[in-house]
Amino acid sequence: MTLFDLTGKRALVTGARTGLGRGLAQALAGAGADIVGLGSQPMPDTAAAIHALGRTFHEVVRDLADPTGLDTLVEEIEAEAGPIDILVNNAGIIRRADVLDFTEADWDAVMDVNLKSLFFLSQAMARRWVQREQPGRIINIASMLSYQGGIRVPSYTASKHGVVGVTKLMANELAARGITVNAIAPGYMATDNTAALQADAVRNRQIMERIPAGRWGEPGDLATAVLFLAAPASSYVTGIVVPVDGGWLAR
Repeated sequence: MTLFDLTGKRALVTGARTGLGRGLAQALAGAGADIVGLGSQPMPDTAAAIHALGRTFHEVVRDLADPTGLDTLVEEIEAEAGPIDILVNNAGIIRRADVLDFTEADWDAVMDVNLKSLFFLSQAMARRWVQREQPGRIINIASMLSYQGGIRVPSYTASKHGVVGVTKLMANELAARGITVNAIAPGYMATDNTAALQADAVRNRQIMERIPAGRWGEPGDLATAVLFLAAPASSYVTGIVVPVDGGWLAR
C-alpha cells in the first residue's frame, strides 16, 4: 500500500456530492488524502463519509455551469483549505434529445460544465503548481462516449471526446513540470446521470447484454484506477485514458 499512500496529500474533487464523485472522494480519503469537495449544492453525506474515514473535508458550493473566475476560486480554496495536490475533474451534466431537435442552450450548458470548466479549473491549478515548483496530479473523468457516438446526447459526446483530447494536450505540455494529466473512462455506471437509461426497459436490456461483466458499474469500481493515477509512484504515467467498463470496449 505504500505505493498508493496519499497521506499528507489534499485532493479537490468536483461533482463530489453524489455518485462517482463521492465514490472517488472516498477512495482517495481511504488512501490518506484530505478532501475538498466541490459541488453545486451542499454535500453533507459526502462530508460524513470522508469524516468516517478519519480525513478532513472542506466543502465548496459552486456551480461549474459558470466557467468564469476559476483562477480566483482556486486561490480562495487553497487559502481556506490548504494547498491542493490532486485535482479530480468529475463534475458533469447530460442533456438528451434527438439530433434534429437538440437546442443550442442544451449544447452550451453541457459544454460549459463538462469541458470548458474542466480545462480552466485545470489551468488554474496547474499555474499554482508551476509557481510553487510542485508536482501535481490531474485526473479527468471521460466516458465510453469518448470512444463512441452514442445516441441522443450530442453535446455530451462532443464534450467527452474533448476531455480526452484536452487530457493528452495538457499531458504533453505539463509533464516536464512534474504534473501528470490522465483520464478515467467509466463504463455504464449506476448513477443519477444514467437514471433515465436504467429506467428504460429496452435500453437497460441492450446495455446489460453488451457488458461482459453482466452488471452496471458502481462508483467503488473506479477506486483502483483513481488511486493508481493519483499515486506519487505513477509519476511516469501521463496522457492515458483508463477504461473501467466491465469489458464493454472489448465486446
